[in-house]
Amino acid sequence: MTARSRAQMIDETRAKLLRAARAAFAASGYAETSMDELTASVGLTRGALYHHFGGKSGLLAAVADAIDADIDAELDRVASAADGPAEALAARAEAFVLLTLEPEAQRILFRDAPAVLGPRVSARDSACVQALAELIGAGQAAGSLRPEGSPGALAVLVDGALNAASAWVAAAEPEQQDERCAEARAASRALIAALRTREPDAAGPGAA
Repeated sequence: MTARSRAQMIDETRAKLLRAARAAFAASGYAETSMDELTASVGLTRGALYHHFGGKSGLLAAVADAIDADIDAELDRVASAADGPAEALAARAEAFVLLTLEPEAQRILFRDAPAVLGPRVSARDSACVQALAELIGAGQAAGSLRPEGSPGALAVLVDGALNAASAWVAAAEPEQQDERCAEARAASRALIAALRTREPDAAGPGAA
């Protein structure tokens, strides 16, 4: 076996476990997912799981990171399509609320991962704060966002608020989910509007 084929096999095994775990954790939850059944479903052993992830909690952390990465990629896409940094910030904030309200994200990121792994700073958290800071800095430089506060500090506050809103929705009873979702989306718009120097349609014809 060549070094390349061995590396490919390792990557394929890891990917199989991640896909199976992501589906199982989303459908049944972390506590109810059997590692024996999960590994058998993809033709692997518990030994492979421990080799790649160190155990069930390590597998959960890897699944959470994978979901985070997918969310971050979509947030970057949404922001890049907006017209200007203030608009990109608003679009990214509301998209975050919507994306994290998906059942998979709600169960894994906002219920199981905090309960099992405790407070953690994922790669997405760091990347999201950095992306927010860049948008806020660009908006301040362009004059569309208020100059008070450093971009980095404001980014931490916005990111924290959005995560808290998603966790708040995740904690709701099923019959409250839609109402809380609408309230969280409206709150995200209000949060970014408070950072703007003026409302997007406030400037009339002939305004500078």
